[in-house]
Amino acid sequence: MNDMTDLARRLSAALERISIGVDEAGDAAPRGDEGEVALREALDAERTTNAQLTERVRAIKEKQETMVSALETKVARLTEQLNTAGAELQRQKRLNGELADANRALSDAAKAGVSEPHLINRSMMTELEALRAARAAEMAEMEEILSELKPLIGEVA
Repeated sequence: MNDMTDLARRLSAALERISIGVDEAGDAAPRGDEGEVALREALDAERTTNAQLTERVRAIKEKQETMVSALETKVARLTEQLNTAGAELQRQKRLNGELADANRALSDAAKAGVSEPHLINRSMMTELEALRAARAAEMAEMEEILSELKPLIGEVA
């Protein structure tokens, strides 16, 4: 951004010098072809400088827009990954709570000397679901790691 500000400042200064030069040249320039040719050459030189500065400002602006776009895309992707990981974490917390409840009920039934097949079934199903949630969280983490590695691998290749 400082480059653009600097270039804009330089461009304004160049235009100001042109304006002053044209005013002074009009007053002090010798009359005739020689003075007019020198004035035109100076004006052409300033126009060339002005065009170069304008092109540099445009190139810097395009580069900046490209970088901003790439960063916005990366932020969106990382946000999506974070949301996925957060959802898996919430699911895992919920299932761990259910597993603790099922195990507590199974333990209470065992203390009472009662064999409750539905409690064993419930406990096993909850544990299986907790394992699946842990696996999904691990897969989401692996996807996150791979998405960070892919650009680096592409640069090396």
